[in-house]
Order: sequence, then C-alpha cells, then structure tokens
Amino acid sequence: TSSDWNAIQGTLQRFERGTPRAKWKPVGARVPVVLGKNGLGWGLGVVNVDSLRLPDDPLKKEGDGRAPAGVFVLSKTFGYAPQARQGWKMPYVPLTSSVECVDDSGSKFYNRVVDRGSVSPDWNSSEHMLRQDELYRWGVLVEHNSNPPHAGAGSCIFMHIWRGPGQPTVGCTAMPQAQLEPLISWLDPARHPLLVQLPAPEYRKLKRKWKLPKLPRLK
Repeated sequence: TSSDWNAIQGTLQRFERGTPRAKWKPVGARVPVVLGKNGLGWGLGVVNVDSLRLPDDPLKKEGDGRAPAGVFVLSKTFGYAPQARQGWKMPYVPLTSSVECVDDSGSKFYNRVVDRGSVSPDWNSSEHMLRQDELYRWGVLVEHNSNPPHAGAGSCIFMHIWRGPGQPTVGCTAMPQAQLEPLISWLDPARHPLLVQLPAPEYRKLKRKWKLPKLPRLK
C-alpha cells in the first residue's frame, strides 16, 4: 500500500491463511518499498477493475513510470545464480546474458521474459535481465497484463532489490535485499501467492468486497 496514487514509497506486509474461510494472519514485519517514479496506476490483473476506476484515476500504460495497482499472480522467481537457493519453492529462471524481457508492444513476445537464443527475435526494444548492478540478483515476476497481454498496457513488472529508500523504479516494486530474500523463501506456488497493490484509500474501500486483511494504520 502507498499513501496515494502519486506516492513513490509504500509498505509491504505479508499475510497468509490456511483456507479461504480462515482469517488472514500477518507474516513477518512490515517492509518499506519503493514504487514507480510516478506512483501507481490501475493495471490488468486477476480482478477486473474497470468498474472501480474513477475518471481521474491513473491507468497503467507502457513507459508511464507507474507501478500497477490491483491483484496480480506471482508466478516465478529469477536471479543471477544458476539455481535458486535451497528450500525455495517457486519456479526459478536463471538470468544469463541472452535473457531479455520484451517491452516492444509490437512483438509477439511482448511482456514475456525470453531467452533470445531459443526464439526468433522480432522486437526492437527489451530489457536485458542480467544487469551490471544488483537490482535483479533476486526477483519475482508479477503477472501484470499477461493473460493475454494487451499492447501498450505495460510490461516487465517485477519485485526486486531497490537502489535505496526514496529511489523509485520505472514501474516495479523494490525493497532491500534483506527483506526480499525471506519473501521469496516464503512464496509457495501451491498456496497461490498474490500481490495486492493499492493506494491505502482504495484498499480501505475494497477491503470488504475483496475480503482483504486488516492493515495497520499508515503513519
């Protein structure tokens, strides 16, 4: 959650429950995160938000510098290491120099992480995942605009390591490595992990409808 649509900083809190009827239980401490350099915008996830969007609410688009708001499947993890750490349960993609995320909306591979060596590239723009910095040493793929992808609606959304507090992303959600690693270790595909990402006022409005956990009040 963040304070409003344009905030670049927010707070992440993990929750889990044993069954759909059980109460949500918090897991771990609250974690500071940074969002897109222009805040949040309604994205395309597992819940249709068309009826929720007010005329002045931002809508996530390619290159707008906003992170997506809504509910999104967390499908895979990735990193610089050749294999995931022992005990990690999510599917893992080792990043090599040929792994790219395609952000060219004209490509048939738009919004997909692909190995250039295993496909016939048809894109003019992509992000090389094996970076010179530490940002993608570990990360999680956020399934925004992915089923199916809509051209221009935004691509290559991840949870990853931040540059530091107050230093936003171009559309991802980032946090300290010391907090990202326990999150990845906790994720389990059998538990169907989701990212719920909203400004706090929207979260409060949707809490009952979406059966969301009760959050501590933002300071």
